[in-house]
Amino acid sequence: MKVRGMASGNQVSLPEDLFAGVKTAAKAEGRSVDDVLADAVKRYLEDRSWTSLLDYGAARAKSLGISESDVDRLIAEFRAEQRP
Repeated sequence: MKVRGMASGNQVSLPEDLFAGVKTAAKAEGRSVDDVLADAVKRYLEDRSWTSLLDYGAARAKSLGISESDVDRLIAEFRAEQRP
C-alpha cells in the first residue's frame, strides 16, 4: 500500500498487513494514518540518534582503555577536580 506524504506529495510503500495495523491503531487512537506514521518515524530517528551516540561513546571508551568498571571512579575524580 502506498501512503501519501502530508504536504510534499511523498509516498511510502508498506506491506498490506503493516498498513492495516497502522490504520487500526490510528482509528483506535482517533488519529490520522499520517500522524501515526510521522510519530513512528520520529521515534525511530530519535532511537537511531541515541544508538549512534552510545556506539560512539563505547568506541571512544574502548580507544581510551576505559572499562565499565572505571566509570564511577572517573566521574568521582572529575567532580572532585571541578570543586573549588
